[in-house]
Parts: sequence; C-alpha cells; structure tokens
Amino acid sequence: MIYFKFPFNENLYSTDENTDKNSISFHSFDGLSQISFDGNIIETDQEKFDHKIITNSSLPEDKSNFIAETKDEYLQKLKEVIQVINENDLPKLVLSRRKIFNDFNEIDLKESFNNLCNTYPNAFRYIFNNGKDAWMGAFSEVLGKFNKTTHEFETMSLAGTLPISEEWSEKEIEEQKPVSSYIQNILKNYTEEIEISETHDHISGNIKHLRTDFKAKIQPEDLDSLIHELHPTPAVCGIPKDFCKENIQKIEKFPREFYAGYIKIETEDSVQFFVNLRCAKLYQNAVHLFVGGGITAQSNPEKEWIETELKSEAVLKNLVIS
Repeated sequence: MIYFKFPFNENLYSTDENTDKNSISFHSFDGLSQISFDGNIIETDQEKFDHKIITNSSLPEDKSNFIAETKDEYLQKLKEVIQVINENDLPKLVLSRRKIFNDFNEIDLKESFNNLCNTYPNAFRYIFNNGKDAWMGAFSEVLGKFNKTTHEFETMSLAGTLPISEEWSEKEIEEQKPVSSYIQNILKNYTEEIEISETHDHISGNIKHLRTDFKAKIQPEDLDSLIHELHPTPAVCGIPKDFCKENIQKIEKFPREFYAGYIKIETEDSVQFFVNLRCAKLYQNAVHLFVGGGITAQSNPEKEWIETELKSEAVLKNLVIS
C-alpha cells in the first residue's frame, strides 16, 4: 500500500500494481537499500481512501530495542561534531537523531496522513506500508525534477532553519552558501546552461529555510549519474560529501535508513526526486521520528537541539494517537 500527493496538488495517487513497471522507489541515505512499488501511477478518490480500512495491526512490530538519545547525549555528540568541523576546516556537517514514542495504544493512520496533507500543501506527502516497512512523511526539498520533453532539470539548495518569526543570522546564511556552490559545481559538469535564482525564504509549517533554485538543460542519459552525484546533498550530509558521510555513520547513534534518502517517481512526462525529510517510521507499538540539522563551526549546541525539537513537530503534531 502506498498513497501520496505532489506539492501544490491535492489529488491523491497510488499505484495499480498491475504491471512490473517500477514507478516509485525509495532509496536509503547510504544508497544500499531500496523499496519499490510496482504498477502505473493512478489517481485515487479521496472519499474511497477515507472509507478504506487501514488498521494499526497491519503495521510491523518494533523489535529494534532502540532507546532514543537524551538531550545530554545529543549535546555531547554535537560537541564532537563541532570538534571534527574545526579540526578539518569543514563548512558543514549534518547530524541527526531519532525521537521514539511508544506510550500509546493505536495510530489512526488515515487521519494522521490527512492531517499531514492539510498542514503541508507545498510538500510531497506520502504514507506506505509494504508489510515489512511502514513510513510517513511530508517534505518540500526537491533533489531533482526532469522534464522528458524539454530535458530541463530543476533542483534547489535548501539549508538554514529558523522559526518563521526570527531573522536570519550569519550562521544560517553561511550554512546555505556551500550547498548552493556544491550544486552549481556539479551542474557545470553536465551543462553550460544554468539559471540560478535569488536566495529566498521557504516556509515549511512552523519553520523557514533559505532556498536557491537551479534550472539546467541536460541530456536524458545523464540523469541517473547527476542524481548520484547530487545525493546526499550538503543539506543532509555535509561538505566534503564522502568525509562527512563516513563521520555521520561513525557518530550517529542509529542508522538513518530511508531518512535523508530520496524518493524517485516516474510518470510519462517527468521524473521527480524528493529528499525524504520530516518523516517517521511507523510500527504497531512505536513511532520513530527522524530529525537533524546542519552543524557549522558557529553552531550553538543548545540551539541545534531546539531546532531538532521544532522539526520533530512537523510530523508529531499531525499524528492521531490514542
């Protein structure tokens, strides 16, 4: 089972499961795991979805025995990351954590997903359960969008996080700059035709990010290679990519799994890639929320903790739990 909505589109979609065609695939952060859904993408009636029986008992059980980090543990890891950044003169490294909730009887999956859809109309929103894994999320970062007719490729750099009411500081501005440079340098390997927008605010629920948009003409045969180079972006990993990815896997308490990975959706007209942020792994008896933040030499560990708490509300406040 999978249901999803595209950004700024309230039509509900699924797959018909009638062909071997692979229209939708979820790719893990480390690139080693993939979950695919076969069939053509079809529009689904919202009313039918609302009357569909989706039981909590269909979810897998949480047998991970994971215990979430305490605030003190996470602050200590943040200090370790800042030390790595200073010792290696890194522009940025991204650290994440899980928040684990298991003090409830049942999740109302349909209402939770509907809440998420209503709260984030500008996001890609999904829920899936393949019997082994179940996830739900809503996020608006586009890793890439390719138009099969015009060969135009679009992507964005999205970094820096603050509550909507606060003003940008040097920390967030400096955090976003290397993300934009990274994307621009990769695109230059594929084309000389690159359009770059001004940096602007990107609103996502109760928080905002800094965003720069990119457009470029590429050859269709270069698409997979380009995506491979872009992922994971500095917004979810850091710079330099391979060094930061290696240190993330050493420092973080838990594997990211499909958090900060990406989703590929192919239609007749386009191929779209979304970064899997603001998401949760669902179980019968637990919810694992994934959150993180870009760390720089100027980062304040206490503020970084608060940022992850704010980000966790993106999914948490929409869950209907009894």
